[in-house]
Amino acid sequence: QVQLVESGGGLVQPGGSLRLSCAASGITFSMYNMAWYRQAPGKQRELVAAITRGTNTNYADSVKGRFTISRDNAENTVYLQMNSLKPEDTAVYYCNADFRELHLQYWGQGTQVTVSS
Repeated sequence: QVQLVESGGGLVQPGGSLRLSCAASGITFSMYNMAWYRQAPGKQRELVAAITRGTNTNYADSVKGRFTISRDNAENTVYLQMNSLKPEDTAVYYCNADFRELHLQYWGQGTQVTVSS
């Protein structure tokens, strides 16, 4: 059974930091491209950051220079370090695992991030 379990969300003041974690089980983690998406109320889910199995990364323009995605294949975990948080970063953040060649894709249950004073 595949599971992606996010943690680390919460309430933070503008300018603050949070570190999200996504622990994967039931997959050969190192073979998957991993990503973080987010969905704010009334908006479509959007890609925040992605990291390939070769550790290439890409980011949404809105988070470049503030967020960093990384992965630890030994721990089957992907991280999202979020700094200089803004109110517009408020959303539910979802972890995604993608093995495109086999048309396999999995989602976590999401973790709420709220940036507010």
